[in-house]
Amino acid sequence: MNLRLTTTTALVSLGLMAGPAFADMEAARAFLDERIERSVLSRAEQEAEMQWFIDAAAPFRGMTINVVSETITTHEWEAGVLAPAFSAITGITIKHDLIGEGDVVEKLQTQLQTGENVYDMYINDADLIGTHWRYQQTRNLTDWMVGEGADVTNPDLDLGDFIGLSFATGPDGKLYQLPVQQFANLYWFRHDWFTDPAIMAEFKERYGYDLGVPVNWSAYEDIAEFFTGRQIDGQTVYGNMDYGKKDPSLGWRFTDAWMSMAGMGSKGEPNGFPVDEWGIRVNDQYQPVGSCVARGGATNSPAAVYAIEKYIKWLQQYSPPAAAGMTFGEAGPVPAQGNIAQQMFWYTAFTADMVKPGLPVMNEDGTPKWRMAPSPHGVYWEEGMKVGYQDAGSVTLLESTPVDRAKAAWLYGQFLVAKTVDLEKSHAGLTFVRDSTINHQSFSDRAPQLGGLVEFYRSPARTQWSDTGFNVPDYPRLAQLWWQNIGDASSGAKTAQEALDALCEQQEAVMARLERAGVQGEFGPKLNDPQNPEYWLSQPGSPKPKLENEEETPITISYEELIKSWQ
Repeated sequence: MNLRLTTTTALVSLGLMAGPAFADMEAARAFLDERIERSVLSRAEQEAEMQWFIDAAAPFRGMTINVVSETITTHEWEAGVLAPAFSAITGITIKHDLIGEGDVVEKLQTQLQTGENVYDMYINDADLIGTHWRYQQTRNLTDWMVGEGADVTNPDLDLGDFIGLSFATGPDGKLYQLPVQQFANLYWFRHDWFTDPAIMAEFKERYGYDLGVPVNWSAYEDIAEFFTGRQIDGQTVYGNMDYGKKDPSLGWRFTDAWMSMAGMGSKGEPNGFPVDEWGIRVNDQYQPVGSCVARGGATNSPAAVYAIEKYIKWLQQYSPPAAAGMTFGEAGPVPAQGNIAQQMFWYTAFTADMVKPGLPVMNEDGTPKWRMAPSPHGVYWEEGMKVGYQDAGSVTLLESTPVDRAKAAWLYGQFLVAKTVDLEKSHAGLTFVRDSTINHQSFSDRAPQLGGLVEFYRSPARTQWSDTGFNVPDYPRLAQLWWQNIGDASSGAKTAQEALDALCEQQEAVMARLERAGVQGEFGPKLNDPQNPEYWLSQPGSPKPKLENEEETPITISYEELIKSWQ
């Protein structure tokens, strides 16, 4: 399937043209015949669901609705296949823009600040849950679905089938966003090399333990060192892959749980409490009280410095030289080129692009030479702490969008995850949101070709990977501080400590402005008075004092044993 079809060419491929005249079952049946090869629903059930969309959309036919999402394979399929199909079936024309994630957040921030209806619907990360809950400028879907939006809410939406609703639910128990795609950051490695007898024997002789999936950062570093510079299959191999360009995507690289994997935050699932993976501390009412150690936060704590220093070391010593100048999008496809041994921080959103026939990382029988596994954790990490990040790109309806436009957009949002289409979409993008899709026989059949993805999403372990939680009071304003300051550390302009000191101070400056403005009501920031950092470092939990020895005994586990634990 061509994921980059324009609306017009996609409609032509279906034998349809957009417009109210085609808002009927003829268009729906053409779409089902052409595009929906697999579904958890029977054909009769699919047609019944399509008929519901046709009927519910009737008052909005002829409208043009503007939607925006980041550019990943799943959203390309939505924009190229589902948007034109929805337009043909319902008579509501969808203009689905694909832009960078940083740009999505910027557009959303503009609408929040000005009240101008920039987009009718955003597909943005549930990382913004703390923002949406505090500002109350986002329609909470719990009330919407039984109130103003009741007449356009699919009776067969089946919220109980969704695996990530907790990510988009506020402390008030209200659902603010509806996930349409999810992916985790996991560890990626060349299983064929890790199980090669000669390579295994050489590693064992050099390091004294078995080559396997690293459980901790010390083992990861040994493996990175071992593979870097090695010649395999006629090319120079690197033991790590990452990116370092001073770009908005560099911020996600760290706010997406890197610091909690190092052991910076508090214990707690789905997120550390009272200190989260951003180093922001909250009180019992979820009022943010600090980011710097002097106020009880951990953004500039010893564990955070350790996390940044390890990242920089691995980027400089064990990664391809070009990696330091790459963004998230540029670095993502590199492991598929065949010269990367492992990657600590790899997003499963890239799976669809890693399983294409003919790639150096694929076998001739269609199985991958690589596997995915849980990422190892750092020396400050303790049992009970967050172990990884899961992205949940979600339908978001802002209060500033007129009701009729919000209703039409909500119909499209539900179409993106309708049981009729979700299985087929998931095969295209491999970013699961429904249990019924994950457990479908077609994914049992395809599991051997996906390197552990299906096993991970079918396991209880998936619940330990979560998005940014409630502690972050204003994601758009705070997120931009991360890439700017981490970029200073990555480039060498500042030490890790200097960069993190600046970052936590700037986060507190934003929170102080929010506190003075009172725009977030009783759940907005209420900063602690600063104290000698030693006071907080001597308290139990996060922030933690510096360890005398930040290296630990390396531990690995065989991939086969790991998979058994998932089952």
